[in-house]
Amino acid sequence: MISREGGSMGASGWDYVTRFDGDVEAALATLQASVFQEEYGDGASYRSLEDLYEDEEFMGTEGTHTILDIDRIVATDDPPVRSRASDYGTLRPLALSRVVHHFATDRPTVEQYEELVAAANEAASHEEHLRSLLGECRMRWTGYYVVLYSDDRPTHLGIFGFSGD
Repeated sequence: MISREGGSMGASGWDYVTRFDGDVEAALATLQASVFQEEYGDGASYRSLEDLYEDEEFMGTEGTHTILDIDRIVATDDPPVRSRASDYGTLRPLALSRVVHHFATDRPTVEQYEELVAAANEAASHEEHLRSLLGECRMRWTGYYVVLYSDDRPTHLGIFGFSGD
């Protein structure tokens, strides 16, 4: 798992690369378990991911500013809508047309994903960032995933989004 987090003014962008064996929900669960262990593994605040999610005040106001702020995957690649409460906390596939736009292929690699993430993080202006891969996620408390390939086989997910107010 690779993760980078950053952000400003209360919002935190995050991205990860995680193994993918054909089941997005299983990949997300594995990633979240790993991030929970990194962030809360000492047991001082929460004994389990379920304990964290039961803390509705914390999760509803502050959140973790990580992939742990995502609680479900949706099948649609339509962008989330701010006025639709059910779109918050979701992870969705990046539309194929946007994958091809950013990667110039429908089978991007881990290396290509990492290059585009690095370029987005180094964007010189807000407008440049909005045109980048990470700029695809424009609604807080949501994220996108891209299936990544090795030797023409899907092997990883690139997951990105942001949390915070």
